[in-house]
Amino acid sequence: MICQLQSLQMKSRTIFPYFFDLKWTLFSTNKCAALFVLFFALSAASAQDFKKNYRKAKDLFQSGNYSEAMEAFRVLSVYDKNNPFTEYAQFFYGLSAQRLGFYSVAKNQWVQLKKSFPNWNQTDEVNYWLAVVYFQQGEPFQAMKVLNAIHDNSFRSSLDALKRTNLMKIEDVELLKMLLEDNPQDTEISRALATAIGKKGVPNRDLGLLDSLALDNHWNRDDFIVMQPGRLHHKERYRVSLLLPFRVANLQPTPERKKNQAVLDLYQGMKLAVDSLERAGVRIELAAYDTDRNIEATQQILSKAELKSSDLIIGPLFADEAKPVQQFSSEQQINLVVNPVSNNSDFLKGNSYAFLFQPSHETIGQKSAEWMATHLKKKNCLVYYGDSPKDSLMAFNFIKKALSLGVDVVYAEEVRKESSTRILETLAKATDFDEWKNPTQFKLKKDSLGGIFVASENPLIFTKVVNSVETRGDSILVVGQESWLDDNALDYTKIERNRVVIASPNYTDLISPAFLRFRKLFVDTHGVLPSDNAKKGFEAMFTLGQAMKQHGRYFQDGLSANGKACGGMLTGGYLLQPTRDNGLVPFVTFRRGVLTAVP
Repeated sequence: MICQLQSLQMKSRTIFPYFFDLKWTLFSTNKCAALFVLFFALSAASAQDFKKNYRKAKDLFQSGNYSEAMEAFRVLSVYDKNNPFTEYAQFFYGLSAQRLGFYSVAKNQWVQLKKSFPNWNQTDEVNYWLAVVYFQQGEPFQAMKVLNAIHDNSFRSSLDALKRTNLMKIEDVELLKMLLEDNPQDTEISRALATAIGKKGVPNRDLGLLDSLALDNHWNRDDFIVMQPGRLHHKERYRVSLLLPFRVANLQPTPERKKNQAVLDLYQGMKLAVDSLERAGVRIELAAYDTDRNIEATQQILSKAELKSSDLIIGPLFADEAKPVQQFSSEQQINLVVNPVSNNSDFLKGNSYAFLFQPSHETIGQKSAEWMATHLKKKNCLVYYGDSPKDSLMAFNFIKKALSLGVDVVYAEEVRKESSTRILETLAKATDFDEWKNPTQFKLKKDSLGGIFVASENPLIFTKVVNSVETRGDSILVVGQESWLDDNALDYTKIERNRVVIASPNYTDLISPAFLRFRKLFVDTHGVLPSDNAKKGFEAMFTLGQAMKQHGRYFQDGLSANGKACGGMLTGGYLLQPTRDNGLVPFVTFRRGVLTAVP
């Protein structure tokens, strides 16, 4: 049009040289007006056609005639600058395909729509329906990705409903764990994961994760647990099989202490517990097998048909013989306590029927952090640990828990024999002295530190820590390990003077009526005072026997359901955690020379 006007202008200049200015002005004004009127008239008619066709397509869609609607929207989805419905037509084309079950067609249409019109104000709606299709095609990771791109709060309830409906259908716990790892703050993924774990019932190696999810989201974990019917049955008598390295062939009928005296003491304590349970109306049939500290002998025991009738297996104490017993326990669904005096959580791996009677090293670290966090005046501490894996595990769990409770771990060190003198360098190196050469100030300022956690039973480490704290004479609180009490070289008065606190899972009040009755019964039966292992064997058998009496063969179901500890006779008992170890860790210290529990 612009070229035609220019040509006409040149001709007019030739024909009307004198009147050009006035006439051209009039002509051009009227001509342009006419042309523009014609242009807009045609555009309006075209727009009316697009609107009419769009309404027709929408009517087809709303009436459920999705096949014809797809065709109608397909025609409208072709780009035309006069067509204001292109984006909407492409969207509803995909929605019609989705309603017909053509999920790939719908997905491809919407992906292309987002690329062609990235700034369209209805993109959140597109993402919502893309997520629907991804869920329908079994692609939850892609579904969550596009849902996370929606920022319009008006979608919030719809998004939660969509996620809940589809995520609850997923029963693969590992898949949900990966989804939660990618979306750590998503409540609906957490809910779906908790539900999937709960459906597996108990025992369940993921119950610890369920507890964490319930705690973080203020849920009741028992609402998710699905109890398996028929597991909580009770019996008149329970059969407990002991697989222990008695080494009978090497035993000599002499009064001297045997090489495997610790095992014999454990057994004597268990036998005494069975007698005590019998008097209390709990009937236990105790069957003892000699593993001879040998894998072949252990496997031969497992081949006996009678072992399948066991309600509980205890033993064989050592890791190398434990593997076939673990497999047998898992296959036969028989509860197993590999070593009643061990804190090693490796005994739990790969078998949901395996338990620790003791707290694990991880639990001791965590409980120590909890105790210290409530007793420190200054919320900071040091951590020293040995070079063994169990020490590292305990220290790591202490640090993680302490930090979560607001305790600042200002320094942590793995101490080896050659580097142990650094403890003295850090804690006891004096910088100022009084007139009698007594230290008054140190490299680490007095009263600048709240506490020290020592995750080691190595005397080379804990004696240096205790001696350094005594040299300082300040307010540092030291938390150590129960095994320290077995070291004859340890000066208990120094422990008391310096307020050293011990994590003591097997603490027994030695003047309690219960312990005095046990000691008398043991002396009357065996003619000697009970050893520490005899006490532990008695307590393990007595407590587990009580648990089976109260809750049946699979006592873990009942203990998990009520969340309460099963009371022992000599200790606080057994609090089953989702991690399948004991959650009771008392803390003790010396007061007037007597080992006493501290709150």
